[in-house]
Amino acid sequence: MRWIRWLESVGLEEVPLVGGKNASLGEMIRELSPLGIAVPGGFAITAQAYRHFVEENHLAEAIREIYAEPTSAVQALEARAHRLRTLILQAPMPEDLKGEITRCYREMAERYGGKEPYVAVRSSATAEDLPTASFAGAHQTFLQVHGELELLRSVQECFASLHTPRAIRYREDMGFPHEKVLLSVGVQLMVRSDLASSGVIFTLDTETGFREVVVIDAIWGLGENIVQGKVKPDEFKVHKPTLAQGFRPIVSKKLGTKEFKLVYNQATHRLENLPVSPQERARFTLSEEEILTLARWAIRIEEHYSQKRGQPTPMDIEFAKDGLSGQLFVVQARPETVQSQKLGPQLEIFTLKSRGKVLAEGIAVGQKIAVGQARVIHDPREIQQFCDGEVLVAENTDPDWEPIMKRASAIVTERGGRTSHAAIVARELGLPAVVGAEGALGAIPIGQTLTVSCAEGEVGRVYEGRLEFSTEQRDPTALGPTRTKIMVNVGNPEQAFELARWPNDGVGLARMEFIFAGYVKVHPLALTRYPTLPLEVQRQVEALTEGYTDKTAYFVDKLAQGIATLAAAFYPKDVILRFSDFKTNEYAALVGGAGFEPKEENPMLGWRGASRYYHPDYKEGFLLEVAAVKRVREEMGLKNLKVMIPFCRTPEEGRKVLAVMQEGGLERGKDGLEVYVMAEIPSNVLEAEAFAELFDGFSIGSNDLTQLILGVDRDSAQVSGLFDERLPSVKRACTLLLEAAHAQNRTVGICGQAPSDYPEFAAFLVEHGIDSISLNPDSVWRVKERILEVERAQR
Repeated sequence: MRWIRWLESVGLEEVPLVGGKNASLGEMIRELSPLGIAVPGGFAITAQAYRHFVEENHLAEAIREIYAEPTSAVQALEARAHRLRTLILQAPMPEDLKGEITRCYREMAERYGGKEPYVAVRSSATAEDLPTASFAGAHQTFLQVHGELELLRSVQECFASLHTPRAIRYREDMGFPHEKVLLSVGVQLMVRSDLASSGVIFTLDTETGFREVVVIDAIWGLGENIVQGKVKPDEFKVHKPTLAQGFRPIVSKKLGTKEFKLVYNQATHRLENLPVSPQERARFTLSEEEILTLARWAIRIEEHYSQKRGQPTPMDIEFAKDGLSGQLFVVQARPETVQSQKLGPQLEIFTLKSRGKVLAEGIAVGQKIAVGQARVIHDPREIQQFCDGEVLVAENTDPDWEPIMKRASAIVTERGGRTSHAAIVARELGLPAVVGAEGALGAIPIGQTLTVSCAEGEVGRVYEGRLEFSTEQRDPTALGPTRTKIMVNVGNPEQAFELARWPNDGVGLARMEFIFAGYVKVHPLALTRYPTLPLEVQRQVEALTEGYTDKTAYFVDKLAQGIATLAAAFYPKDVILRFSDFKTNEYAALVGGAGFEPKEENPMLGWRGASRYYHPDYKEGFLLEVAAVKRVREEMGLKNLKVMIPFCRTPEEGRKVLAVMQEGGLERGKDGLEVYVMAEIPSNVLEAEAFAELFDGFSIGSNDLTQLILGVDRDSAQVSGLFDERLPSVKRACTLLLEAAHAQNRTVGICGQAPSDYPEFAAFLVEHGIDSISLNPDSVWRVKERILEVERAQR
């Protein structure tokens, strides 16, 4: 067998190669099988065989001449590729090579059973799947190949695919000489994933480059649909460090639409793309055990190739599940070539380079600049009018608006302040927002091109027209470490992996209500008391919880995944999760919530925070929150997760909440669990010693603390000018808390808005010995600069 190398899976003997270079696919199989990873067996037709094919048919000179012709236009490239492939396809297969291929195919039948086994015929080029160039999809693969004649034709088609337009263009773009690239062909036993599922695995997050997760995308049927992007797959994310410790950290499970599946038609011997039934679309393609098995394999593969290269090598892997045996197989592994090649994270500094007519002014949220056409929206049900990239102009927003907000380039609201819903969500989405822009709806014409600038200090401006601005990249590591912990405020799990790549000391505030709104979407009591709901509301809940027979399991599952994503992103650094702090009107806006929430004149001072958790009218809902946290810590192993109690008015309330938590299986101090309390009510400051006996630390909520000290409704436009955290009374409260807490050996941080808006306020806190400051991510650079100045002066 001069041009054949056997590709055997676990436990089978390898036939030595006589001359030539084996396929990279063959190398992968030979290396991964001893690691305990199931790989479909078969044989490789080496790159030397392709060279023999060309030489026997005297094609080398003709190929060189065609490649020597100048070409630039798409039509010329297509014509050249067609001529090259025609040369290959019209040439006869050399008899000696034909004999070896057919002989190996017959031997394969004897080894694996069956007269003429179904096989996959896969191209594998000598310059393919490099760490910096993948050639993904450039060469041909044939599935469900059956019989000797079809096999020989498929091999020749693979040879010809070395000269497809995309392969030619890719080599030229990457600087590979055409004559140096050869092609080999792997012939593998066909995995009947058309009767089960298949997919792709990455050993990093493909959007952000975050390397501590394995990402698995899976669909029903053969894998071509996922590779070609024809369907939306299921997506699973597994945390590497805690998986290695023996936990089951599936931190995210997202159900894909999986509209079609590619299957083999036994009657016609053809592949067909068939619609997937509603029942199958509503089911995940992999069990949790299968997800974890694939993740473990992926980590082994990454470790193997990283060791072989002598440097970290994230991997792009394809897998298939056999519908007959139920066994999982890895069918391809190659280095990931996009995120792994990028440099470290950079901060972006925006500068407006010209000015224009100001249409509206308000409070600047974030420090970015964006340009887009104005779209005035009066009701979130008008979402169909909104186009991606437009500037959302509205009176105000609530959680119902978030689908629109995620599509906007910037946000402008007439009402609200720095802690309004629009401001908080804009920060989470990384969008510039101008809030409290009085008269904006009347002053901004629909369709007008706008420049929204939040890079000019505290005042945000909406300019008419497209203005010139610049951005500057900065290395966030250049500032060096601080004595004061610099943490970040995070709510949206979808941003966690990106933010975690920036230098930080953990998360000082993870807002559970963002996970409620984005992941859960339903009021917890609508699940615990499902039979009592009106029929219309029951139908809404059914639609959300499809696939869950236990409605409360849906809540715990979704909430745990959102929390776990945050904890995994920053692991092993502390992530302090604040239990839900919706007000009654916000809880009522959740699906099924209206029937369980009282109407309050002033929800800001009503039934919120700790007072809900032990109350018989919400306690069962809080126990679901506790169950989600317990799962993240105990089943997923994310012990870096801490919890925080908001709006705890008295020490007695604190005792009641801790008792309910213990009832649900979360006990302060057990297994390293720390419990913090928000310091946002004057009573938290005045009774700090008593609160310190119950909790491990305090986190100053400067928004509510300022509101309650000054008696100012922070959302009221009429008195918004009085709201200022820098006033002496607020500063005095902070210093009193710091002195009392430190006397009791308790830590104090701040997670409110003030340090992000006012670096001088952060400096004041550092001067008085605060332990940590949690900032909005876009303000870390300038605030850290100020903190470093203060700390240097203190030395």
